[in-house]
Amino acid sequence: MQFGVLGPLEVRTATGEPVVVGGPRPRALLVLLLLNAGRTVGLEQLIAGQYDDDPPAGAANAVQVQVSRLRKAVPGIEFTGAGYRLAVDPGDVDALRFERLARDGHRSLAAGDHARAAATLREALGLWRGPALPDLPHGAAMATRLDDLRLDATEDLVEAELALPEGTDVAELRRLTKEHPLRERLRGHLMRALHAGGRPAEALAEFEDVRRLLADDLGTDPSPELAAVHLAILRADQAPARRGPAAQLTSFVGRGAELARLASLRDTRLVTILGPGGIGKTRLAVESAREDACFADLSPVDDPDTVPHAVLAALGVREAGLQAPATDPTRRLAAALGREELRLILDNCEHVVAAVAALARTLLAECPGLRIVATSREPLGLTGETLVPLAPLDDAVRLFADRAAAVRPGWTVTPDNLATVTDLCARLDGLPLAIELAAARLRQFTVDELAARLAEHGPFRLLSRGDRTAAARHRTLRAVVAWSWDLLSAEEQTVARRFSVFTGAVPLAAAEAVCGTTDDVLADLVDRSLIDTDGTRYRMLETIRLFCAERLAESGEPVRARHAAHYLDLALRADPHLRRAEQLEWLAELSVAHDNLMAALRWAVRQDRVTALRLVAALAAYWWLSGRRSQAGEAAAALLTEEVPEGLEEEYVSCVVHAVPRAAPEHWARAHQIMRPRDGELRYPFTAALFGMAVGPWGPPADAEPLLGTDPWNVALGRLGNGLRAVLGGRTAEGEQELREVLAAFRGLGERWGTAQALDWLAEVAGWRGEWGRAHELWAEALELYERLGALEECVDVLCRRAGCAVRQATLDAAAADYRRAAVLSARAGRPDPPAVRLGLAEVARLRGHPDEARALLGTASATEGDLGAEVTRARIRTALGRLAEAGGDPAEARRQHREAVDAARASPMRAELAGAVEGLAGTALPADPERAALLLGAAVALRGTALTGDPDVARVAATASDLLGPDAFAAAYARGAAMPPDRALTTLDGG
Repeated sequence: MQFGVLGPLEVRTATGEPVVVGGPRPRALLVLLLLNAGRTVGLEQLIAGQYDDDPPAGAANAVQVQVSRLRKAVPGIEFTGAGYRLAVDPGDVDALRFERLARDGHRSLAAGDHARAAATLREALGLWRGPALPDLPHGAAMATRLDDLRLDATEDLVEAELALPEGTDVAELRRLTKEHPLRERLRGHLMRALHAGGRPAEALAEFEDVRRLLADDLGTDPSPELAAVHLAILRADQAPARRGPAAQLTSFVGRGAELARLASLRDTRLVTILGPGGIGKTRLAVESAREDACFADLSPVDDPDTVPHAVLAALGVREAGLQAPATDPTRRLAAALGREELRLILDNCEHVVAAVAALARTLLAECPGLRIVATSREPLGLTGETLVPLAPLDDAVRLFADRAAAVRPGWTVTPDNLATVTDLCARLDGLPLAIELAAARLRQFTVDELAARLAEHGPFRLLSRGDRTAAARHRTLRAVVAWSWDLLSAEEQTVARRFSVFTGAVPLAAAEAVCGTTDDVLADLVDRSLIDTDGTRYRMLETIRLFCAERLAESGEPVRARHAAHYLDLALRADPHLRRAEQLEWLAELSVAHDNLMAALRWAVRQDRVTALRLVAALAAYWWLSGRRSQAGEAAAALLTEEVPEGLEEEYVSCVVHAVPRAAPEHWARAHQIMRPRDGELRYPFTAALFGMAVGPWGPPADAEPLLGTDPWNVALGRLGNGLRAVLGGRTAEGEQELREVLAAFRGLGERWGTAQALDWLAEVAGWRGEWGRAHELWAEALELYERLGALEECVDVLCRRAGCAVRQATLDAAAADYRRAAVLSARAGRPDPPAVRLGLAEVARLRGHPDEARALLGTASATEGDLGAEVTRARIRTALGRLAEAGGDPAEARRQHREAVDAARASPMRAELAGAVEGLAGTALPADPERAALLLGAAVALRGTALTGDPDVARVAATASDLLGPDAFAAAYARGAAMPPDRALTTLDGG
């Protein structure tokens, strides 16, 4: 609640609704409690405040009755045994808040910070609505005390205003001196104000008037202080001393490089510290100043013509104190400075930048000893000006810790909260003001709560409280940005709000196209520190972008549609180049634009389904090649409805594929129907690759050639699918030859993804046959190509296959290293803990003799329904569990697991994977039926199209069966199984 006693008693709720407190005695009682908010007021004091020196009998009971009535309107009145206490914050009572502000203003005045003092004292005096404590009939002493404090604060305010360029109100001063004719300090202020206004005769007359009053009424002379003002006027020496930078209340953190640069520029005539609001320009200028510096704050100047007057005031120059007859203030400044060696700090120049530039040009030309340091949000634009642009603070975390410890003693950055603090500072763009405002909120929140609220509500709502004595434009983050916004022209504001649709840095062409502007306007916004550039790309700090985005929402301009159309055009232009030798350059271009592409997609999903569908299809190759395909899943799933827009069938199929595993069966059925042969080539050839990989095994459907057309990349893609189907379908020799030719085709195009695909599977076949050196050479080249593309998920696949080969080579350390690296890359790609990695590490653990570790890893490996190759994953898990059961001496469990592995693998079209499950099943035939074991091992060769060389489990089963049967019988049974056609080999699984 809010309470007012500086005038008639006023009580309001937190939402501003008035609360009626009836009866004069309850009102008087409430006033007494409010003047002691949070402290206990004794019963005797309450009675005295009600009845003065003549309380009636039963006054104590009467007070208790009044308290009971009062509690109905004002909660929080507590009885403590020694009296009553109103549990409210003293800051909610205007009289107590006035006293605190008056003290703060007096301290600022004593420190020489006249602007802060004036702002604070105006706020304090603005709380008065009338005479103090009119509802406390016996509170004359307390009312008199408050009136005296009010008068003291008024005198302090006048003194502060006299030191500022705008001065004070002489008429108001005359009124005050008439009300308080013997207040010598007020009279001195009036004399100084009259003299500063060019009315010295009236100032001297005021002194004579007060001298007569003091002699007649009190029989005394004016005080030494008033006499000194009189003498200074007589000597035309009333001007205050030259103003230096104000003493700072907080430590200075960071900016070591910038301080060193300013030190190196000590003798440079004009230096401008440049940057957006709140980045610390003023503080850096103050910290770099020496004893010879004069500080002129131009923020209160609202008329460009008065800039020279503000500098005159900072220098302590008054017209009467100069011999030069010139009346032009710039000429007076030049005359006053002459050849003096001086460093002049002109702070906050951006709103009067043209006037400051004109003044600086004249003074620098006529005053050879003058050096100017300006702080501004845009350059002065003078020849010879040296700019010191400020970037976001590097030591943002240290600044946060320093300011946080000031409001919450003992708080420090720890390993547990470092990541949160770092992220919070990054969200605030490293702006010192924003970080200080955020740190101050630790009085209310923990750092985790602060970060959560920042993410939920944004910076402007959270950082809405600042130093109440600061200039209004520096009290909140919104005010800082609004100050810059208000200085823009209408055209600049239009471009700035349109630019807010961008996320991250964008090239000039994008900014011009989406914002409908030219590089000249963008250059103006760069000069005004609303936009930053590295010479090729443009960006906004996030805090500024959010402010401009609010202005865009208010305008209702359809800029987001233009933004989405621009990035759709970029995606469509890039798509064919991603299948050519120039794919790295275009991948880099799209990667730089990634955040904007995704922002365009998110908006289009909500507002423009056609654009969203086209974006998904056009970006499919980019997402796949750069390892980002999982990022499109949610958006793609949201676009799947019962209706397939006419002419956007391919786009729909692309959404189905990207939505795995979210896509429902009916969407897959429509996708299959769309992908059947039809007239015309695919507009998005990569859609066929994605669809083929989704429906398996890998590559486009066997009948997709008419869709792929005659484009060389499309043809190579079709042949890649044919080769993979042959390899994984048991026709290894045929598939290997096809892959060799595919490799040559992709190499000829200079296309890296298809080249790496062919290399990877050629390496896999070489590894099956035990051609270790060739396999690792091919995998090394494939990895290098995928890494250059940034295709993390493909890198994971290659590493897992290479690790499996290393297991067969018995180089378990190398295998484990590849599996661990694959886990790291998969997590970076947004797919943590891939089953293949856990399966592989479980195999390594089992072969090292650590069955418990292997079993634990298998327990966390699972196949997600709808994932590509889910049946294969389930089969591999069962095979691994079966081999653990064999090692543990449980043949029945081993048979069950291997049988289930075979059943799972038979659900997949990949016979090479079925071969692995069959090899596991072969071990369960021992020792009872070694001939069947040999036959199953041979059947696995028939299914895969080649023997699996080096596998320790296959070698163990083969050796045992050979020992039991004899070498010749084993060889005959093995050859009989290997000679079977693949379909015939399948019947051996059922005992045929």
